[in-house]
Amino acid sequence: MDSRIDPRSPVVVGVGQTAQRLPPDEALPPIELLEAAALAAEADACASVSLLARTDIAAVVQITSWPYPDAGALLGRRLGFRPRRTAVTTVGGNSPQMLVNEMASLIAAGDADVVLIGGAESMYARWRARREPRVHLGWSSGDDGPCDWVFGDERQGVSDYEMAHAALAPTHVYPLFETALRHAWGHGVAEHQRHVSELWSTLASVAAENPHAWSRCAYTPEEIRTVTADNRMICFPYPKRMCANIDVDQGAALLLCSYEAALAAGVPTDRMVFLHGGADGHDHFFMSERDTLCDSPGIAAVVGDALDAAGIGVDDVARFDLYSCFPSAVQIAMRALGLPGRPGGDERPLTVTGGLGFAGGPVNNYVTHAIARMVEALRADPGSYGVTTGLGWYVTKHSAGVWSSTPPQHGFRRAAEAGTQARIDSLPAREPAGLVDCDATVEASSVVAERDGALSVAIVTCITDDGRRAMANVRDSDALDAMTLEPWEGRRVRLENDGSTNSLVT
Repeated sequence: MDSRIDPRSPVVVGVGQTAQRLPPDEALPPIELLEAAALAAEADACASVSLLARTDIAAVVQITSWPYPDAGALLGRRLGFRPRRTAVTTVGGNSPQMLVNEMASLIAAGDADVVLIGGAESMYARWRARREPRVHLGWSSGDDGPCDWVFGDERQGVSDYEMAHAALAPTHVYPLFETALRHAWGHGVAEHQRHVSELWSTLASVAAENPHAWSRCAYTPEEIRTVTADNRMICFPYPKRMCANIDVDQGAALLLCSYEAALAAGVPTDRMVFLHGGADGHDHFFMSERDTLCDSPGIAAVVGDALDAAGIGVDDVARFDLYSCFPSAVQIAMRALGLPGRPGGDERPLTVTGGLGFAGGPVNNYVTHAIARMVEALRADPGSYGVTTGLGWYVTKHSAGVWSSTPPQHGFRRAAEAGTQARIDSLPAREPAGLVDCDATVEASSVVAERDGALSVAIVTCITDDGRRAMANVRDSDALDAMTLEPWEGRRVRLENDGSTNSLVT
């Protein structure tokens, strides 16, 4: 053992990913995809003894495509081991990185030596089983009681006010962030669609080189922004190829050990990638309460604190995997971290995976795949640093990790979440306006399209003259069409309410 390395340093030694694209009557349930990923992770570690047999904790990212009361216990039985404890997360794309940070803290404290972390979804099979002719999926859920060790914030991601104005689905809310960004940069509609499609095409090109990606087509910017039968408008300004794709069957697993446990198992040092720093926190929880819709103080604080914990700066990072459910999420993260991207001469990758739209967005588990790809990238570039980020709900919950094949000089450090959160909470917020009859200024807009392409409703956020944020809807067809042709952000409008919701008077 190298005496310069803290023996309790958490290190990923094995990663595994699996996928299937089969008819539902042939498809594996999520737990079996996760089992296959765990076996692949053990093989990837190249240990001389079984690490799975030495697993202390089986920690699973919440699975949504099939119910498992305690997926970790069922997974352990399938793999032939019985973990001391099992854990599960709440809903959120931040969950995998948060879980890694939690488990790394336990390892650093000496409370665990080997932890299996992973998740899986069989959403592709599940949805196709519901089509005619219907297929009965006789998958087992296991006979365990509910897992009693749950990590994460269980609050719902939308307020009653937001829900009343149809700001509920991610496909409806993230376009609000996008049009707020469009206004901040002073772009016209066509100009901004080109800007976004060029960014998103760089992610598609990464997915095209990722052997585990669900879609390996290197879409051009024009193919991403042009609305066609295969790329229908979902919610303006996002056509399908700008949206996360949860219609996938994918699994991923990580083996996280202490450095001394890895050595004792005979893991070669060139398989080891160390977690140097981690941090977690959340923005003002509801979108309608945030100061602006185009920035995230939460991302800035969480990633900044993770970098500080690792003892490096953002300029020291060779590659990122920024959570990429929708283009606005990536752009907001870039603004938070001061990353100019390729247009600003910064060639560092923003993803090593390819994003949730192209590599695949298995509900809560994308970041496990991202960490697996980051481990592979850092093994191939020894000594460099990588950052992975996770994001839950609506640019709400954040988690970050700093990685390198070089061991940390002072062991793993995790920023104190209470301190990170207190700084975020102290930053400016807005009061939701509730029901109003007043003039206001449009801040952001999102126009919902039905499957046949017809525009059905717009969700609009406005800033009242006293600085509150009012939400409203628009259903007039001429106004809906106009919102897709020219920016309404910055326009003065009249809002009226019917006792339940606000409407924009057209």
